[in-house]
Amino acid sequence: MTFSSFDLSLDILQALKNYNFETPTPIQEKIIPLVLDKKDLMAKAKTGSGKSASYILPLLELLQKNRPLGKMKIKVLVLTPTRELTLQISKTFENFCEFMTNPPKIVSLIGGEGIGDQLYNIQQGCEVLVATSGRFLDVLSKKQMNLSKLEYFVLDEADKMLTLGFANELDLILDAIPKTRQNLLFSATYPQKILDIASKITKEAIEVSIDEVAPTALTQRVIEVNKENRSALLRHLIKTQKLKNVLVFMANKRATDNIAFKFRKYGFLAESFHGDLDQEDRNYTLDEFKNNKINILFATDLVARGLDIQNISCVVNYDLPRSPTDYIHRIGRTARAGKEGLAISFISHEEKAHFKIIEKKCKVDIKREQIEGFELRGEEPKKEKGSAPIKGKKKSKKDKLREKEKLAKR
Repeated sequence: MTFSSFDLSLDILQALKNYNFETPTPIQEKIIPLVLDKKDLMAKAKTGSGKSASYILPLLELLQKNRPLGKMKIKVLVLTPTRELTLQISKTFENFCEFMTNPPKIVSLIGGEGIGDQLYNIQQGCEVLVATSGRFLDVLSKKQMNLSKLEYFVLDEADKMLTLGFANELDLILDAIPKTRQNLLFSATYPQKILDIASKITKEAIEVSIDEVAPTALTQRVIEVNKENRSALLRHLIKTQKLKNVLVFMANKRATDNIAFKFRKYGFLAESFHGDLDQEDRNYTLDEFKNNKINILFATDLVARGLDIQNISCVVNYDLPRSPTDYIHRIGRTARAGKEGLAISFISHEEKAHFKIIEKKCKVDIKREQIEGFELRGEEPKKEKGSAPIKGKKKSKKDKLREKEKLAKR
């Protein structure tokens, strides 16, 4: 199948050729025809699968076919969990409409930038609004944005948005947009909370799923090492194996800053990336990493989802992710677009059991390694059984119900 199979306009096909999009990915094959057919969707796909293009391309096609005269009105609203993903999606919209004679205007709404300028850009007329939900609500509260002509509502990385309190904001957003619209939801997972959100947005969504598996061109390694030796081991691996464009995942922001500072003292081109940096620094750091001016990027899970960084050759789980899904997202930052990649996970005695769970859920079995001079020492701590529950100490369900009934009668 080729992109011309979808009957996309020549302008869009020219842009695809210009940006080296040759054949659709599996999710694009499934999603593009459904969006063009005006269907509501709930799509599940792994990172790096090409899902952004799967809705951007058909939405641009639909916008072209219905272009009223006069000032542009907001037709498309895309909500994302992070500023970086917002800017990336906006850029993708712009790239794909590069050859249109009358392209739609795209506006990004993100925190860390002047809300006055963003309001002005909207009021000048725009058709595509890409926003983080928090900044969208800030602009909405100003009551200077006309959403009455909105036709397409997209949630990108919906499960990630849930962890950022999106469930509490959803009702305000749905009250502000027309009830008749096309709804497109994209999420890596669909736990019950996401299904509850989805049911508020649409009752008629077609479910589309692409299996989450590790990239086939990816080599996964697990190295056993004591926690206090991880930093020295990482420096050793980067030097001896000449690793380039290394993305290292850390557990928290403070650790990210600290280790980047230490690596710079050792002469490495290293920087940190996390949510506490101001937007200018975040944009600059990502651009430097993409342009190979930074060799090692120490980051939180902020960059595990959605961001399109093509040149990452190695991902390191310095700290293990909390869930198997996060593991797939992290290692999916490398081995993209058919390129080879390497993913290394450090585990100490304490992480062994957790990594076994990750392996089981991801259906992999990775040989454990130890590196000479950095061997794992000591013994795995023994699990202590908790004391047996004392019968009668905990209230039964019946007792709790009786208490509720008594309170209700007062």
